Amino acid sequence: MAEEEFPNTTHSGFNVTLHTTLLVTTKLVLPTPAKPMLPVQTGEQAQQEEQSSGMTIFFSLLVLAICIILVHLLIRYKLHFLPESVAVVSLGILMGAVIKLIEFKKLANWKEEEMFRPNMFFLLLLPPIIFESGYSLHKGNFFQNIGSITLFAVFGTAISAFVVGGGIYFLGQADVISKLNMTDSFAFGSLISAVDPVATIAIFNALHVDPVLNMLVFGESILNDAVSIVLTNTAEGLTRKNMSDVSGWQTFLQALGYFLKMFFGSAALGTLTGLISALVLKHIDLRKTPSLEFGMMIIFAYLPYGLAEGISLSGIMAILFSGIVMSHYTHHNLSPVTQILMQQTLRTVAFLCETCVFAFLGLSIFSFPHKFEISFVIWCIVLVLFGRAVNIFPLSYLLNFFRDHKITPKMMFIMWFSGLRGAIPYALSLHLDLEPMEKRQLIGTTTIVIVLFTILLLGGSTMPLIRLMDIEDAKARRRNKKDVNLSKTEKMKVGLKCT
Repeated sequence: MAEEEFPNTTHSGFNVTLHTTLLVTTKLVLPTPAKPMLPVQTGEQAQQEEQSSGMTIFFSLLVLAICIILVHLLIRYKLHFLPESVAVVSLGILMGAVIKLIEFKKLANWKEEEMFRPNMFFLLLLPPIIFESGYSLHKGNFFQNIGSITLFAVFGTAISAFVVGGGIYFLGQADVISKLNMTDSFAFGSLISAVDPVATIAIFNALHVDPVLNMLVFGESILNDAVSIVLTNTAEGLTRKNMSDVSGWQTFLQALGYFLKMFFGSAALGTLTGLISALVLKHIDLRKTPSLEFGMMIIFAYLPYGLAEGISLSGIMAILFSGIVMSHYTHHNLSPVTQILMQQTLRTVAFLCETCVFAFLGLSIFSFPHKFEISFVIWCIVLVLFGRAVNIFPLSYLLNFFRDHKITPKMMFIMWFSGLRGAIPYALSLHLDLEPMEKRQLIGTTTIVIVLFTILLLGGSTMPLIRLMDIEDAKARRRNKKDVNLSKTEKMKVGLKCT
């Protein structure tokens, strides 16, 4: 029996070993098929995609051309009561309605292609606008009021973000509006705190209001955009982390550390890049070849943005400080031809980007599905206005203890009234990774309503309000009212004459 069982046992063990070996060998020899590196498209699909992209590009350029003609008409016929941004947004809304009525989707899948992509905004449209604002900054008035501007832009924006975010969170807990968790509420409060007083600044320049008021609003808007983006990124960073086992105080400290790293790290990177550009163009004489000189300036203009984003810093903050430093140092190392070329090119590109942003902001009303909740929208508008008031009035009274040129109550009211919202809150709202999709649509729709409310209503009524409150400078009162023009493009002609 033992001799008969022994071969059977051996044969059974051999089968198990062979079966196991074959399994292992099979796993080694037959790996899982790799995914194709590129999507496979048929010739017809590629042709359809190319045609759709071509129609999208054509329509985008057509919208820009119509907007430029509209701005020209505003300048020519001296329609001083209508700022450019208000006119362009209104035109975008009108064209979006026309597209909806004639079912433009039959010619191109515009409803998907036209959608305002946040990546396109942050990578292509926003950097030229921010860099130009830093490069063309009147540094004398800016640095004379740097303390007040920083207080409004940094602490004021944080106050507004906490007021709006906290209000939304507690109203949601009380079942007054839709519920959002703490980090999502703070993210929305941060993005909606980004002010963009383009229409107000144009009116300030046209009426020659108090230069201090002009610089406080303009300077705050420059730094405020960067601070708002950093705060929103901070909230998103907290959302991605598992904060369930972390106390509220530890969460606050982590958020503060992340914000300080983003703010000062990005500012230092932008400053360093600007100084390096000044040294390079000082020791490498490119004045005899303006094309190479101009090309080097364009490279250094965009360089800090890409580097900052690549190392998880704020590209907007970096490119802003780079523009300020390059205008102060690098600009004087350029040939006269490149100086003029740089100024006019930056203003032209920034104008086109701003026009594109405001036009597509109007078009966006018809570009994606909305989730409109009337109570949520109304309470958010109330919180935005209240948060702006809590920001401006207490900080202004605090600053008056240290300022020689006091901020008057009329100036405080105009600063509060000039807190318009623009394309940055809208782009940030689309950039938020919120789940479920209904929550994302609610935030996006509410942001669009707030942006249009502030631009069309507040921006359109700023000029009569300033004249009603009699804030115009004495010299402006002696000017002919027909000479008033709100066009930012008028600066281009002035720059050429001065140069």
